[in-house]
Amino acid sequence: MTPQWPSGQSISASRFGRKLLQWFDQNKRDLPWRQEHAPYRIWVSEIMLQQTRVAAVIEHYKNFIARFPTVEGLASARRSSVLNAWSGLGYYRRACMLHDAAKTIVYQRAGRFPTSAAELQKLPGIGSYTSAAIASIAFGEPIPVVDGNVERVLQRLFGKRLRGSKLWQAAAHLLNRSRPGDFNQAVMELGAIICLPRQPRCMLCPVSELCVTHGELPCVQKPKRQRKREICYALDCRNGSVFLVQREKSASLMPGMWELPEIPSANGSAIICLRLRHSITVTNYVVNVVLGPAPQQIVGRWITKSRIIGLPLTGLAQKILREAKVI
Repeated sequence: MTPQWPSGQSISASRFGRKLLQWFDQNKRDLPWRQEHAPYRIWVSEIMLQQTRVAAVIEHYKNFIARFPTVEGLASARRSSVLNAWSGLGYYRRACMLHDAAKTIVYQRAGRFPTSAAELQKLPGIGSYTSAAIASIAFGEPIPVVDGNVERVLQRLFGKRLRGSKLWQAAAHLLNRSRPGDFNQAVMELGAIICLPRQPRCMLCPVSELCVTHGELPCVQKPKRQRKREICYALDCRNGSVFLVQREKSASLMPGMWELPEIPSANGSAIICLRLRHSITVTNYVVNVVLGPAPQQIVGRWITKSRIIGLPLTGLAQKILREAKVI
């Protein structure tokens, strides 16, 4: 079924694709994973970009690829080394799944990447969006992608609150099948830098004449309210070492990562050496850092300052230790 304008006129996929690709060819951002079409590098970038802004990924991607330039190198690495390279990106389960998928490719598939979205989805950590992105960009499979940026572009373009299968059908209808990888990147790029959530730059949009709403699609969902929480950590430095604790490897969040010991609160006699802010998903934290030892019941290890940088630290631990000039 061909998607329709509210007036009943069918959308010209060829016209939309032509205008969009002309714009993309002239204006696409110079991102490091676009410099070559190696499946491994495209895959790493797509996993990093899940739930993370492009600007936050660029340096992490460069460092990660420098450390693990091939899928074989990633597969043979220790989990702690992978988590260390991932540190600061958050959502650490992605790094674990990336590592597991690399092992599957190397040890079960003799280093051969799956070339279709259907086969890619059999790897750990790869769902419908990521598989379509990799398959279209790396292998030219004519399959659409739908992420948050694409969803916003399509809903404004069609003037409808498209959901589920209808959203994927609309994306498939518009897909340029001769350049599917470039087309998918172009739609995502359009949503990322032109068709912005709150202040769309319609005057710069290459397909504005085809858009029903021009960014005025009414909002029917209230944004999630940010929760606020105050937490406290102990910073104990002695003889060139810092007392750190490691999360359980079975933990649901950031398993195996190292951090400062969390303590109940900063009591009146404690010295607060740092106070900073940190956000994770829908929670805004006020973080107090106290100079002194953690309670005796907390199990941890003394780590020399020279070794800390090589540990898989949580993003917050990195922030605290940098602010305190420990690393």
